[in-house]
Amino acid sequence: MQVLLTHGYFLYEDPKEQKIMKPYPPLGILYLSAYLKKNRVKNEVFDTTFSSKKEFQTYLLENRPPIIAIYTNLMTKLNVIETIHFIRNQESLKHAKIILGGPDVTYNIENYLNEGADFIVFGEGEQTILELANNILLNNPFFDEINGIAFKNPYDEVIKNKPRAKIRNVDELPFPNREAIDMYKYFEVWKKHHGQSAMTVSTQRGCPYTCKWCSTAVYGQSYRRRSAKLVADEMEYIKNTYNPDTVWFVDDVFTVSHKWLSAFRDEMVSRNIDLAFECITRADRLNPEVIKTLKEAGCFRVWIGAESGSQKIIDAMDRRVDVDKVRNMIIEAKKQGIQAGTFIMLGYPGETKEDIEETINHLKISAPDYFTVTVAYPIKGTSLYEEVQDIRTTENDWSKSTDRDIDFQRTYPADYYPYALKWVNNEVKYHLKKLDNKHLSIDGAKLKIKSLAAQANMWWIERNAAN
Repeated sequence: MQVLLTHGYFLYEDPKEQKIMKPYPPLGILYLSAYLKKNRVKNEVFDTTFSSKKEFQTYLLENRPPIIAIYTNLMTKLNVIETIHFIRNQESLKHAKIILGGPDVTYNIENYLNEGADFIVFGEGEQTILELANNILLNNPFFDEINGIAFKNPYDEVIKNKPRAKIRNVDELPFPNREAIDMYKYFEVWKKHHGQSAMTVSTQRGCPYTCKWCSTAVYGQSYRRRSAKLVADEMEYIKNTYNPDTVWFVDDVFTVSHKWLSAFRDEMVSRNIDLAFECITRADRLNPEVIKTLKEAGCFRVWIGAESGSQKIIDAMDRRVDVDKVRNMIIEAKKQGIQAGTFIMLGYPGETKEDIEETINHLKISAPDYFTVTVAYPIKGTSLYEEVQDIRTTENDWSKSTDRDIDFQRTYPADYYPYALKWVNNEVKYHLKKLDNKHLSIDGAKLKIKSLAAQANMWWIERNAAN
């Protein structure tokens, strides 16, 4: 082994994740593994998902990889820092070079280097890690010409090289090296907790939209897509090799190109690739014909971003979509027999209780099959992060916190929003249950009581803040 690829997601050491139990394979490092393998760099993947920190540390001590490349995001940041510190404190690992990549490193380069990382890979990683790994393995100490990396020179100065040009033809990338991990462990967990197995597939890189809260740290604000034929090839391979119950397309906006979607549908139908999938998209990239095409291609569930039921807040987010369009496309998807899901974000700057009420009304009218509600938080590198700098109410120790811990002055006090989450969830679920059953059930009554209790707490907090 020349390169170890890993991450820092430990399912059984994360209580929040154990409540959800929807682990996905680390697709990003499987792409890196396949690219290194194609270019004859020996590598292994240590998938931490079903492991423990102790088992991972034992593996490192026993195998002593010369290069340890770690994918880093908000969820895994603290575990990654802990891993760096462990490696740096082991005599047998003192020669190992630590490379970090992923969405959280781009705007935190100096911080991660100060924690002990040797190199930061920012942007797309395949070409960069290949060039960097070859340099390290050949004991070439000159890194100044490798685009897309940052490091410290002998004078402890942070050097950030030029960004690497994005891969224009993503069809040149090999399929992710799924054979490097035990896919069936994921299937077992999904089957046990959700009744069906799931896999992930990526068809595109980048997102051309400008939502202020969304990070584009790795792939940028771009749109590059694999050919419909190649994606169908991968779907066929997955079907024949693993035969999962469902596939989750991880793309930000699956229906950006209607022409591509039609070509993909034609490939799936002509080859009789019967593989159900779900995807995320925007309402403005949907219409009845597109939804029909999705269904013909095998889509059983589409997630349609809304984030709010208030047009004022949607505009403040720079979502560039009409709330009525979102509502109509959720209804249309259900009409055509596709399950519809949507995302809601509370606590965005400027949002009032009246805006939250509009969101509840929006969800009641559209009646999605699934919806998730979270409280907005600013990710470094986004427009939202910059906008709230003057109204931040927290100053956290960077190495012991994540961007999720950043709070700012919202319309109401911080303790208002847990109750707002409960209000939206319970009020909408109560309404949807009433639609299914005209008579008030015990479960429905409980939901209504929880909704009223949440509203009472919100009123009390708002009243005290006013006084």
